[in-house]
Amino acid sequence: MWEKDININEVKEIRTRTNVYFGVGAIQKIHDIAKDIKSKGIDKVIVMSGRNAYKATGAWDVVESALKNNEIGYVNFDQVTPNPNTHHVNDAVKMAKEFGAKGVIAIGGGSPTDAGKSVAILLKYPDKTAEELFDFTFTPECAVPIISINLTHGTGTETNRFAVVTNLEKNFKPAIAYDCIYPMYAIDDPQLMTKLSPKQTRYVSIDAVNHVIEAATSKVASPYSISLAKDVIELVAKYLPKAIANPDDLEARYFLAYAALMGGVSFDNGLLHYTHALEHPLSAVKPELAHGLGLAILLPAVVKTIYKDKAATLADILAPVVPNLKGTPDEAQKAADGVYAWLKSVDVGQKLEDEGFSASDVDKLTDLAFTTPSLDGLIGIGPSGNSRELVRNIYQESLKA
Repeated sequence: MWEKDININEVKEIRTRTNVYFGVGAIQKIHDIAKDIKSKGIDKVIVMSGRNAYKATGAWDVVESALKNNEIGYVNFDQVTPNPNTHHVNDAVKMAKEFGAKGVIAIGGGSPTDAGKSVAILLKYPDKTAEELFDFTFTPECAVPIISINLTHGTGTETNRFAVVTNLEKNFKPAIAYDCIYPMYAIDDPQLMTKLSPKQTRYVSIDAVNHVIEAATSKVASPYSISLAKDVIELVAKYLPKAIANPDDLEARYFLAYAALMGGVSFDNGLLHYTHALEHPLSAVKPELAHGLGLAILLPAVVKTIYKDKAATLADILAPVVPNLKGTPDEAQKAADGVYAWLKSVDVGQKLEDEGFSASDVDKLTDLAFTTPSLDGLIGIGPSGNSRELVRNIYQESLKA
């Protein structure tokens, strides 16, 4: 009930490794941010965005005004798509170099911020490419400053050190994690999120739920990542139906945005494992597949797989969506069925076959889970082992209802 004591129109300052301005109206803080970065000598930036949302939400009007008022020059790379790829990053780096950009402002969901983080690294390593970065041929220790203006309530990338970019030629979708790519500032303004489509509203919130389930059950989970998980799932369970019913409900968007932000902090601490490691091959092979949808498809099978090893934790954190679990290993199927029932209750009941995958794809997907750089590391911190059979079974069980 603590939410009722919160004034959602009062902008709070939340400190993780990133300084986050959070609340309705937080976009106006870009004026203070612009003044600060200009004082630090950052007088040219590249703005990373998709084609439409950065303008349609009204964010760009405020950002552009702040840049102009502080005499900060900018170029806009507006070609970032969902599941950004190395070509986007390389093209943006070329634009940024030619302009002389000294910082990156990302406006959008996780994709512009992840692509922007990659650009920020490569501006410090001008002889490297995005392919080399995501093939782990070098280890970056520095990046130009990054500012993330978040337009979705899902990825949590505005608060952490992760970035994901796809290598289309190899069907690789690896994740990097470096301290140098924590954004300097982030903005989470719920009023910028009301134009999310109904599907994206569902998918991004399911992404946040997956973040915390994995962060709470990995081999490096901590009390912090687990306690955050409890709050995140409770908030998503309560407020996602409200946002679906009324997209303009700012209270619902506020608490979903808070859940996503805390989800990002949770997996920055507890990391991720099977669901994300196995989803990345899905959307690498089919870039049109929404990341959150891929996660939703895999989640019931992952819960079933790990329940015997993390029954007490899962019974506790899943209580808002699967009540009355006792935390005993024999409840694995009940927990998985309950998660799937919750997903269907928010109209996300698809399986892999519904998205064009078949049994003949399972071996290829399994291979990608182990050969894509970084994913074997995620599988390795899963609570139930790192066998090929385990991965294959999760894909197999996710094919159809």
